[in-house]
Amino acid sequence: MSSALDRLKNLTAKISSYELERKKNLAELERLYEVLGIFKKVEPFEELFALKAINLSGISLAEEDLGTLKEGKYAQIIGIIYDKEAKVKNKNISLAYYGRVEKLSAEEKKDIISFVLGWRFEKSFRTLEHYHNLMGQLKTSGDAC
Repeated sequence: MSSALDRLKNLTAKISSYELERKKNLAELERLYEVLGIFKKVEPFEELFALKAINLSGISLAEEDLGTLKEGKYAQIIGIIYDKEAKVKNKNISLAYYGRVEKLSAEEKKDIISFVLGWRFEKSFRTLEHYHNLMGQLKTSGDAC
């Protein structure tokens, strides 16, 4: 019995820590939204999560070389929107342009990377909630299929 209780305690602690981290991330994301000038392209803040994805050019986001500058490239945060009515469904929009990567300060680079990763972190929670709600609808409707 204590084994089941221990597992429940561990699971509760993990979920709680994720929620705390999510709240901190959202506050930091909102700060970076202002600092990096993203608000000039997407307003209000919540509209960021209508984007299908956010990518970064000029700076690596790969785990093995996170933050590595791609020499000679330009740093840009790119939003991807989905328009089901358009011929080309996915469209890239520039959310912010920062010039050549070599000219970025260490703080600017860190803020840019933090924004993109923080957005992806929050977006993953929202996607999880979306699919959880859909599964709940399926279970309660019974005849949805």
